[in-house]
Amino acid sequence: MKNAIVIVVFLFFMKPILPVMDYVFNYEYIVKELCENKAKPEMQCNGKCYLMKEMAKTSENDNPVSSDKKASHHEFEVLYLTAIGNYDIVGLQEPISSEVNADYSNLYFLEKTVSFFHPPSSIA
Repeated sequence: MKNAIVIVVFLFFMKPILPVMDYVFNYEYIVKELCENKAKPEMQCNGKCYLMKEMAKTSENDNPVSSDKKASHHEFEVLYLTAIGNYDIVGLQEPISSEVNADYSNLYFLEKTVSFFHPPSSIA
């Protein structure tokens, strides 16, 4: 599964480079047959015109949204449901003690203050 994901990601990133690889591997055929400027050897195009057209096609395919067309946006809500186990509520076996733990009560300290803060009165 991981290998398949790696291959898909690799191909996704290699898509813009595919026309360049095609140009490198089929250089002789592109120069002799597909080049538009083969009648003008002084330009020394050597099939670069074909390469530029192929790269433009690839970039158009990557961005298919033009100013005429508006991209439709669809939202899908995916819900995952899991089965909940059957749980039984069982009563406690021992009665609850109402006694307060004396050790815990001795750790608590509350300092009561008698004075209260009174803000100053305004003279307005």
